[in-house]
Amino acid sequence: MEISAALCLPKASFLFHSLSLYTDVIFEKNPQGKKMGCTYSVYGLGRKKKLSIPEVVVFVPCTRIPAQCDVQRALKGLIPRDLIDRLSCVRNRIALVAEDTGGSAINELQQALEEYLSILIGLTKKEHGLEGLVEFKWKILQDGRQENCVANAWFELLSVLHMMAMLTFSEADTLMIPKDYSGSGFRVVSTDCKRDAVDLLLKAAGYLEFCVRNVLCCIPAEIKKSLSKDLQEGVLEAISIQALGQGTEIQLGLAVESQKATLSVKRRLACEQLIYYSQAYQCLSGCDLNHGYGKKHMWFIKWKFLEAKAAAYYYHGLVLDKGNEPTCHIGAVCCFLAAQELLVESKKACLSFCLAAPVTRLVSILG
Repeated sequence: MEISAALCLPKASFLFHSLSLYTDVIFEKNPQGKKMGCTYSVYGLGRKKKLSIPEVVVFVPCTRIPAQCDVQRALKGLIPRDLIDRLSCVRNRIALVAEDTGGSAINELQQALEEYLSILIGLTKKEHGLEGLVEFKWKILQDGRQENCVANAWFELLSVLHMMAMLTFSEADTLMIPKDYSGSGFRVVSTDCKRDAVDLLLKAAGYLEFCVRNVLCCIPAEIKKSLSKDLQEGVLEAISIQALGQGTEIQLGLAVESQKATLSVKRRLACEQLIYYSQAYQCLSGCDLNHGYGKKHMWFIKWKFLEAKAAAYYYHGLVLDKGNEPTCHIGAVCCFLAAQELLVESKKACLSFCLAAPVTRLVSILG
C-alpha cells in the first residue's frame, strides 16, 4: 500500500521499545553486570585489557585534523610576517589541541578554527595570487593516518569547514547521550539538551551545505579527484541532509513527549524525517564507500531510513484509524502490518550498523 510523500519515527511505546539496545544481546556485560559510565566494559577471554564500546546517538564520520606543514616558508615575503606567524601558530594549535584531547575540547577547537578561518579566507582571493602556494596536509584524528596533501587554499577551507561540522556533530552527540542526573541509575536526556542538539545539527548541516555549494566548485577538477573519499560531494551532501533528518527526529521525539502536540503535527514531522533520510540515502548510494567509516555510514542511513518508513506507516495508520468508514480501519491495519515488517528490517540494519567498524552501541534518541 502506498503512502503519500513520506512518514516517519515511531511512537516511543511502539518502535523504540523494540529497538532498544540490540547490542546488549551481542556484548556481554562485565562480570558484575554493571555499566561503567556511558559504555559497557567488555573483557576478552584471558586478557586483562578491557574494551569500551561507545554509545552513539548522532553518527559522526571520521574527523580530519591539520597535519604539520611549512606555511611560513611558502608565504615568506608575500604577506606580512605577523600574519604568517599568526596563521601558522593557530593552525599548529588546532592540531595540538585535537591530538592531545582526542577532539573532546570542542569549544576551544571551534574558537581556534573560527580564528583560523578569518585569516585563511584571504588566501583564497584570486587577486592575491596565493591559492596554490602552500601545501596543506591533513590526517585522520582516530588513527593518525595522513590522507591528503594538497597545494590549494580552497582545499584548506573545505577541510576547516568539514572539521567544524564534525566537531558540531560530536557536541550534539554528547548532548543526546542519556545521563543520570539524579543518581538513581535512570538515565535521561533533558528537553534543553534535545533542543540544543537540534540547533547544533542545523549548524552542522549549514557548514556542509556551504562546502557543497560554495567551496567544492572552486577546487580544480584534478584536485577533487585526489581528495579523500569522505570529502566527495555526495558524502558531504548526505551528511548535511542526515543532520536535518536527525534534527527532525529529535523534534518528533519532543512532540511525542508533549501532550499539546497533535497527531497531525507528529505525522508531519514523521514525513519530513523520512524525506530527509531518503534523500541522504540517494546521495550516498552513488558514492564510493570503501573507506574508513563509509560502510558504517551507509548502514546508519539504511537503519534510519527503514525505521522512519516504519514510523511513517504507523502514524499514517493512526490517522486512518480515526476515520468512520470501514475502509479506514482496514487501511489502518494494513499500515500497522507494514510498519511491523519494516521494523524487523530496520532492526537488522541497526545491528549491522552497530557491528560495522568501529563497533558502537545503540542509544534511543528519545533518551
